[in-house]
Amino acid sequence: MSASELPWRELDSGTCSIARTMAVLGEPWTVLVVRDLLHGVRRFDDLVAHLGIARTVLSRRLAVLAEAGLVETVEYREPGRRSRREYRPTAACLELRPVLLALMTWGDRHRPGPGGPPVVVRHDGCGAPVALVAECADGHRLAAEDRMRTTPGPGARPAPRAREG
Repeated sequence: MSASELPWRELDSGTCSIARTMAVLGEPWTVLVVRDLLHGVRRFDDLVAHLGIARTVLSRRLAVLAEAGLVETVEYREPGRRSRREYRPTAACLELRPVLLALMTWGDRHRPGPGGPPVVVRHDGCGAPVALVAECADGHRLAAEDRMRTTPGPGARPAPRAREG
């Protein structure tokens, strides 16, 4: 039986795009570092101060993000000081904005703070709140309760235990 005919539970979960993404974003603090970078906090000391993160942890997270192509470094120098690095989000990092918006929307709904949402994301052009919409390639809007089906793609392969049998 080819991988394209196997049910989900018999596919190698290591080839999953979510698993590969979490290998980059899944460490504690990483998503918050990305959030701050997308909000314009670009300098190491500013990230440390805003996040309250240990310098060693931030250094490791930024190295992983740079290696994965999500941030690029640009040197800058303030008068009388040594050269330092500024961390700028790449196009790949900017594509994570909907992911962060989805996490924020879920958190606002299911983990609300006592005062309500701390921020509202608005379209800079018209000022309307931003809403995420899921739709299929034919333009049908999908709600959380709508049924969806996952089918193996071209990179799917059988799970190691399924191959042995």
